[in-house]
Amino acid sequence: MKRWIIAAAIMVALAFSDTPATSAKTAAQPPPETGVNRGVVELETARAAGISVRIAEDLANVIDDGATRRVLPVVGKGALQNLTDLKLLRGIDMAILQVDVLDYARQQNLLPGLEYWATYITKLYNEEFHLLARQDIKSVSDLANQKVNVDLRGAGTAITAARLFDLLKIPVTTINDDQEVALDKLRKGEIAALAFVAGKPAPIFRDLNANDGLHFLAIPLNPTVTATYVPTRLTAADYPGFVPQDQTVDTVAVGAVLLAANLQVGSERYRNLVNFVDAFFTGFQSLLDPGHHPKWREVNITAELPGWRRFPPAEQWLQRNTQVAAAPNLQDLRSIFSHFIDERQQASGGAPLTPEQKNELFGQFELWQKGQVR
Repeated sequence: MKRWIIAAAIMVALAFSDTPATSAKTAAQPPPETGVNRGVVELETARAAGISVRIAEDLANVIDDGATRRVLPVVGKGALQNLTDLKLLRGIDMAILQVDVLDYARQQNLLPGLEYWATYITKLYNEEFHLLARQDIKSVSDLANQKVNVDLRGAGTAITAARLFDLLKIPVTTINDDQEVALDKLRKGEIAALAFVAGKPAPIFRDLNANDGLHFLAIPLNPTVTATYVPTRLTAADYPGFVPQDQTVDTVAVGAVLLAANLQVGSERYRNLVNFVDAFFTGFQSLLDPGHHPKWREVNITAELPGWRRFPPAEQWLQRNTQVAAAPNLQDLRSIFSHFIDERQQASGGAPLTPEQKNELFGQFELWQKGQVR
């Protein structure tokens, strides 16, 4: 019994004697959150009904390396709120916004000094104006004094729709429901139409078909409208089974832009954002590969946004890498050329060209291009 008591006492003593060493070992290990937070940038997007969430996911898939870089998408509540968040909300480093929202906020002086603290990393793609209506609404003019949903207050769609209906001189009664709720109300006949600015094909319209009793309304492309917005079209290729094969729907588009927060130069967040820009611009060509959203093919990272300043590290990257940024490889050039031909055919009402016809035209373009280089 005495030996058992002595042995127990020794075990207790050893246990207590190990405690400081164990604590010291634990204290010496870096906290697990250190690695998780390394290189994180937060990117605020529009809500899930549009395509900016998918664009943010594409960026994360290309840029995240599991060790030094990570893109964390944050779904925002609306364009104007996103702009406010970019200035004031803790942790938001970037935001995807419509260009006309920026112009509106500056004109209305909603955020004083906006043009001085807000800088852009790059222009992105165009987002199309969709105007979905009941079948008994034959034209935009039929919407006069009717209920039209324009998304939540402060949303990009609400700003674009107000401006566009004003240009068309068509008074409407605006409703501010979530787009999913509005689509249900439209099907029930409780509203006449819903407006939505989103890159085509917009996910919310993906499941529409000819039996829904709905259709897209054409936007009159008069000089007043085209002086403000980019003319474009919705086609059966964008919404198969909903837009008839032999028809196109005239509409307009507004540009989207990737904005940077006004971060203190040299801070950790600033360094993380610089790291993001370098990885984004360096790996941009991979975003044109299949599997990413087709809207990436519209992006030209060298394009400028008149009236606004570019984020200095982005500008410096472009100056250092002028040839890389401006010269796509042959495969990319073919893709861009094909997309251009498709857009031109749609705009002119012509039939789509076959791959063979596109290749022949591209060959002629290459010969012409060589002839221009002396």
